[in-house]
This record gives sequence, structure tokens and C-alpha cells, in this order.
Amino acid sequence: MYHPENDPQFAGLAVNRGVEKLPAVNPYFKKTKTRRVYTPAEYVEGILQGNVTILSQAVTLLESNKSEHQQLAQQIIEKCLPHAGNSIRIGITGVPGAGKSTSIDAFGMYLIKTHQKKLAVLAIDPSSERSKGSILGDKTRMEELSREPHAFIRPSPSVGSLGGVARKTRETIILCEAAGFDTVFVETVGVGQSETAVHSMVDFFLLIQLAGAGDELQGIKRGIMEMADGIVVNKADGNNIDKAKLAAAQYRNALHLFPPSDSGWTPKVLTYSGYHKTGIREVWEMIFDYIAFTRQNGYFQHKRNSQSKFWMYESINEQLKSRFYNNPVIVKELLEKERQVLHSEISSFVAAKLMLDRYFNL
Repeated sequence: MYHPENDPQFAGLAVNRGVEKLPAVNPYFKKTKTRRVYTPAEYVEGILQGNVTILSQAVTLLESNKSEHQQLAQQIIEKCLPHAGNSIRIGITGVPGAGKSTSIDAFGMYLIKTHQKKLAVLAIDPSSERSKGSILGDKTRMEELSREPHAFIRPSPSVGSLGGVARKTRETIILCEAAGFDTVFVETVGVGQSETAVHSMVDFFLLIQLAGAGDELQGIKRGIMEMADGIVVNKADGNNIDKAKLAAAQYRNALHLFPPSDSGWTPKVLTYSGYHKTGIREVWEMIFDYIAFTRQNGYFQHKRNSQSKFWMYESINEQLKSRFYNNPVIVKELLEKERQVLHSEISSFVAAKLMLDRYFNL
């Protein structure tokens, strides 16, 4: 470009030529390869071979809300179902800060190193009510397991479903079992109704408690205590050992107030330290004793059958709800009913009945 300031008559003035306009796209940019799309048979083959990459992609399909992904995921589950059911499913819950992730790391490494097992960890992360996002950071707390080739850790967002349990956790268990994982941990978010949902998909329900965290009666809640097959008091180390033993004694006394469980098993209360990895062997002995006891008296299979029936009805409820709210006619008319309710023209219950009648008459 010509600059008149560079003319000899303007002595002392000079304007640099400048640089040429750079391209809008980085010339060194290389287009990344698109992920290969597998057929249902290829997914199943990869899962049965224990390919964790394909297993992870299949779980992503399960968690997707797209109808085409859902159809593909259901085909994969159907083909994997005959190869599932051979694991021990353990639910782990406790208040936030009780050390669930640290305990899973310690329990899992002991199981893999001592008993040569393969472990899948399904960690449920709470989703924000505002942003609907999740941190999915539980894996960072499981330092040893995250590097262990015989462990598979899958954090999933709760997305507000079923009181904090990921909507597709039960189907994920089936895929993990088909991939050869003989032990499955399901970690809850530790709040709300998630304990009830996790209890309905596991064989053994472990409750992690803390000592020296205020009034011990706060931890003795009837609902969660009745569901527990075993209770462990974490952080029984250093100056906290006596407090942990006292808390364990209080929990044992509380358990005597509850009626006998359907399994005939009497829940045990143990102390251990997830940080120092002490008392881990005793916890696993308790779990193995429970599995052997319930298999012998037939309760193990009875519970699994009841769980399968429960999740069939849960799936029906979920599908009905989804189809109702995604129906275009209902979506349009709901706004009008909402306006009538807000202006006190009709009650909330009448509006609900009218909308349901409208849906079932479509």
C-alpha cells in the first residue's frame, strides 16, 4: 500500500509497510479424525473382550437423551444381558465428608491385589439445580484405582433423577458385568433418596459413618440404618480411635432396636481407617460372609429378582413421564393450564387431571 508520508519531500517522516493480513484459519490446523461409529454387534464384541474404551462409549450412549442413542443402547444391553449377573454389587453411602471416595480407593486396591478381582466403580455425582452441570471429580480422589488396569471408574451426573442416582446406573452395571468386572461399587451422593435407589440395585449396602462429628444420634436415622447390611466407622486413627470405638458401640446398640432384616443377617459394625488402610481386611470378610450367608439361604437370588421387578416398574413410570412431557399437544396446552392455575381459575389438581385425561384420550 502506498503511503504519501514516505515521499522525499516529507523528510523525517516514515511509515512502515506493515504486515500482510493473516488468514482467518490457522494454517497449521489439522482436522481431527471423527470418532468411529460402531454397530451394536461391534459394541457387544468389544465389551465382551473387556475393551474399556468401547465400554465407556456404550455407557455414554446409555446416558444420552437422544432417541437414536437410546435405541442403540437398548440393543447393546439385550445382547449383553446373558453375560451379566456374575458380579457382587456393593452400594456405598455416607454423609458428605465421610470418606466414601477414599474408602473405595482403599477397598478396591485391597480387593484387586489380594483377591485378584476386577472392579468397576460407578460414582454418582450430584448435578447443580441451577446449571445442571456436575464436577465429576470423584475419580481424582481415587488415586491408586485410577491408575489400576483392573479397575474401571465411571463418574456420572445425577441429573436430578431418582433422588440422586444416575438414571441408567442399573444398565451400566449390566455392561460392566458383561465386560468381565466381577465386583461393582455404586457410590451415592450421600444425600436425599439416593440411598433407597442404590439399595434397590446392589447385593450389599455399606454405610460409612464418622465419629466425633457432633451428636452421634444424628447418624442413627431409622431409614438408612435399616437398609444397611454393614456399618463402618471411618477415620479410626490417631486421637480418634477411642471416639470411633464409642461411635461403633452406639451404632450396635441402635441396631438392636430394629426388627430383624428379611435376609436373616445381623448387620455388623466395624471401625477402620481409609487413609491409613487399617481394618480393610475385616470389612471385606464381613462382605464375603454376607454374600455366602444369603446365597445359602436363597435370599441373594430372591433380592435380585425383586430388584429386576422393581426396575421394570420404574422404567414404565419413567417412560410414561417422558412421553407425556414430550408430546407436542400436551406441551402446547400445558401453558394454558399453567396460566389458569396462576390466575386461580382452576386448582392445580383439577388442571393435572384435565391434562392427564387429555393425554390418554389422544
